Amino acid sequence: MATENNNKNLNVPNLRFPEFSKPYSQTTISKLATIVGGGTPDTTIQEYWNGGIQWFTPSEIGKNKYADKSERTISQEGLNNSSAKLLPINTILLSTRATIGESSIAKEECCTNQGFQSLIANEEIVCYEYLYYLVVTLTKELIRKSCGSTFLEISANEVRKIKTFIPNLEEQSKVSSLLSLIDDRIATQIKIIEDLKKLKSAISNKLFSRKDLLETSISLSEIATLKNGYAFQSSTYNPAGHYKIITIANVSGARYIDTNSCNSIINIPNDIQEHQILGEGDILISLTGNVGRVSLCLAGNYLLNQRVGLLQLALDVDREYVYQALSCKRFEQAMIACGQGAAQMNIGKGDIENYRIPYSFNQHNLKLIAATLNACDDIISVETSKLTSLQLQKQYLLAQMFI
Repeated sequence: MATENNNKNLNVPNLRFPEFSKPYSQTTISKLATIVGGGTPDTTIQEYWNGGIQWFTPSEIGKNKYADKSERTISQEGLNNSSAKLLPINTILLSTRATIGESSIAKEECCTNQGFQSLIANEEIVCYEYLYYLVVTLTKELIRKSCGSTFLEISANEVRKIKTFIPNLEEQSKVSSLLSLIDDRIATQIKIIEDLKKLKSAISNKLFSRKDLLETSISLSEIATLKNGYAFQSSTYNPAGHYKIITIANVSGARYIDTNSCNSIINIPNDIQEHQILGEGDILISLTGNVGRVSLCLAGNYLLNQRVGLLQLALDVDREYVYQALSCKRFEQAMIACGQGAAQMNIGKGDIENYRIPYSFNQHNLKLIAATLNACDDIISVETSKLTSLQLQKQYLLAQMFI
């Protein structure tokens, strides 16, 4: 446990590490909390659903510290006729199937599906908020102890056996209070970014409906061609590789690709095509799964994987305008509509090239709209950088305060 008060690398005002006086004691999760699984009522019985009880799935957990409202609810009858359990306020909802280690604190009584092993804190030993932060630091340990062929899962018994160290309740309160301050700031920053995105969306809708600026519409095939990626072999992946492969997972819909989880290769295949070696500003579109997401490529050694499309523009086309026209929700929704009806959504060359965008043959009008929306992106980028900084500060604090 760090006892230093030096926080010169932190930007949060008046942030101080608590002073710790007593040693930590080793224990297991089974001593700290009661572990409760979840369940799913029969989906064919209408009376079991749309009641007053929140019912969470793993995809709804981990984005925020607190879990408030679930996407679906169940009735008391559904609860009584399933293995779901009613969990008290302040239960730590811990996902233990497929997505391992995501957690949130229940803000009201609720239940979960079977993808959870939720923790009800033994408040004589551990406060619920400290337990939440402790669980956040145990994600790697939870993943390490998981198993399964179809998807990873960790059993309640394995969770119970995990060993950890905790201080006394007074010091737990100090740690929790400090981390809560930065969590509150993170939540505020997330809200700022969400509001900015809504503002940009409203501005975008207004501009693209301006007939005085955009007098016509054209199909993408008139100004661009969709190019497919290369089928890289996983056997060639090498963490030491100089070239990073961009897959659909890296095209998140943010302005720029997410490069945190790229596979790499050492040598470029001999039969790779020129367009599959990406350049800065290339417009990329996800063609499978979360179809219709659009991001720009960054400068660097990036290669185009299959099921990611590159929109290759004609030479005289304003790239920023086309990006802005496609990054709006309208394009993504149109592509989702094209991809519906299969087990996994897929879109292709015709779906994208037949899409029509508002357009003008007055280049000044296109540049005006592109510049306005690009300025919105710049502001969002600044605020996103602040969020990243806060999240890194939180990671630093977690590393310092938990053994």
